[in-house]
Amino acid sequence: MGLVVNLRSRRKTAEDNSFTQMLFWADMTMWDAARVHALLASRREGFSLAQPFYVDESFHALDLDAVFMNDWLFALNACEIPQPGDYQTLEVGETSVVVLRDPHGEIKAFFNTCRHRGSRICMEPQGNVHRLVCPYHQWVYDLDGSLLHARQMPPDFERDGYGLAPVQLEVICGMVYICLADPSDPHSITPDLSRFRRAVTPYIAPHQPERTKVACSMTIVENANWKLVIENNRECYHCSGNHPELLATLVEFALPDDPHGSQDFRRLMDDKARQWDSLSLPHLPADGGNEFRCIRLPFHRGAVSFTADGSPACTKLLGELTEPDLGSVRMFRVPNNWNHFLSDHIMHFRILPLSANRTELRTTWLVHEDAVEGVDYDVETLTSVWRATNDQDARLAANNHLGIASKVYVPGPYAPSEFMLRNFTNWYADKLGAYVERASSKPRTIALQVSNG
Repeated sequence: MGLVVNLRSRRKTAEDNSFTQMLFWADMTMWDAARVHALLASRREGFSLAQPFYVDESFHALDLDAVFMNDWLFALNACEIPQPGDYQTLEVGETSVVVLRDPHGEIKAFFNTCRHRGSRICMEPQGNVHRLVCPYHQWVYDLDGSLLHARQMPPDFERDGYGLAPVQLEVICGMVYICLADPSDPHSITPDLSRFRRAVTPYIAPHQPERTKVACSMTIVENANWKLVIENNRECYHCSGNHPELLATLVEFALPDDPHGSQDFRRLMDDKARQWDSLSLPHLPADGGNEFRCIRLPFHRGAVSFTADGSPACTKLLGELTEPDLGSVRMFRVPNNWNHFLSDHIMHFRILPLSANRTELRTTWLVHEDAVEGVDYDVETLTSVWRATNDQDARLAANNHLGIASKVYVPGPYAPSEFMLRNFTNWYADKLGAYVERASSKPRTIALQVSNG
């Protein structure tokens, strides 16, 4: 690591009234490409990652650049901003994004940075506005991002060139995904989301996520690296020893033909498969490779929802569904989102890294748009199981992070049931390797002009 500066100057003369020219060539990265390549090359597939990937702040910076600035991130459900002018902000590292609904009902996203001198514009996590007004010098933007007014600027100032920087956005059944990559940068590659869209839409469309409302939203900070939060979610090897509330209803097996499944589980799967087939509901695992997972799995017999006793969490079912016992569609996509789609409610989970050892987890419970609190659902009943599970998982991930920070930690082998961790770490290693390769070939020249005066 380090900073290399090459400085050249040309002084002003009587014949030359130009500024002093200073050209800086600087490698401003916090991470060392050779070190990253060496760690990736020494990685054993089917084992956890080496310590620096989890605890080193330079790898946190690399993760932000390679992963979170260069992939599709789940932001929110469109139902969370139902009215024109509604907005929410989210922070990806030091970069703030505002997601809003415009007067025509369209969802848009912009970098939450004024084009004047860079101030943040929306200072609250959510709200409703007619215009976006920078609090610093009151530059005014329309909800389509265009600059409407910039007071005291000269008459020849071209407002058209100073609209808010747009963020790439896709909506899949009401789920809003954003990508912060610059599509004009040849070193930045936006992944294709079309395969994911085609694969998951048949599973989640019957639940009509776009026709829901927020019953409850909760954000916690876990004292663990974001990858450990994901890894913990991607396996249920730990469930029997840690999640009594969850396992009252959740079938812990991740595949319909899990070799560890009991005979009763196989009979349950056969019964539910026949039912789902009769309703034309897909249920077998979608082919998501290392990028995503989507599957419908049942609850234990007699349970229909994530409640303490397995009873319905909301009596008004989603969309046009009439069958309360449809199990749960479990959907995950790298790098920051997993979900459960039930007959009576939906849960979205979104993670964002805060540092090498801190991760924000936001959980949102959604019910039918016409469901009435106190009549169709009770928030405590709806949320108690996963509030307990989130707290338990936060402790497990924090303990995992503490152990990995030890000087004696070495990567350990995944159990067969942890196959989704193999998928995730393979995806992560490929993502990092490709980014470092591109970044290493990217020119890092900064040209500055400095006045002699």
